[in-house]
Amino acid sequence: MKYAIALFLALGATPACAGSFAAPAGCETYLTVQSRGCRVSNHYTCTADQPGDKWRADFDQEGIYFLSRIDNQTQWVESFELNPQVRQTLDANPADPASFDALLAGRDDFDFRLSKDNGARSHVTGYDALTGKSFVIDGVTLQQTEFEFTETDPDGNVLRHARGNEYIHPEWRMFFAGPSEWDENGEWFPSDGSPVQFIQPGEPGFAATQPIFECGALMSQTPGNSLMQKVRHEP
Repeated sequence: MKYAIALFLALGATPACAGSFAAPAGCETYLTVQSRGCRVSNHYTCTADQPGDKWRADFDQEGIYFLSRIDNQTQWVESFELNPQVRQTLDANPADPASFDALLAGRDDFDFRLSKDNGARSHVTGYDALTGKSFVIDGVTLQQTEFEFTETDPDGNVLRHARGNEYIHPEWRMFFAGPSEWDENGEWFPSDGSPVQFIQPGEPGFAATQPIFECGALMSQTPGNSLMQKVRHEP
């Protein structure tokens, strides 16, 4: 069923018919977020999922490129990369599962493993911690976090290493990206996909599929478009 959802979105939200996001049958969109870095995300929930599960569909100028589901602890459940289509899931029984409740108390350490349907596997360790600072973005009050994580392959080779700041909304139980650094082959790259607009049902721009901030033909992809941002965090 999840592949059907991904294919539905990939085929139904291209630039030719872009404009208004339509969640799959049995699902309801509740928030649209326009972010820096030329990305817009539509967040939705589905009645068939566990209570607290949330989906996010990410769009750039070319259309949808990523789809993910988290649970009520912001623990990753599954995700789909759409070009090419690859499904990635959280392995059962993580050594230290992500816990939003622990983060709200100050700090959450995590240790889990991931599997892709193409056979690739990886191991992720790291932490999220509150900094004690709050920010208001588009009228929404967010708490700032700091984070660091390392992703390795089964042989222990580092695939990704990142650190920086993000934002959370305690009541929404959601993460949003902030200014970060991403290590690619020993070189650090800055990335900032911070939210700019929060758009709720009935407001102009709700369910948009075209990003509006920092877009342009010369804009290039950065290494920040990677694992943890794609999963719980905003790319």
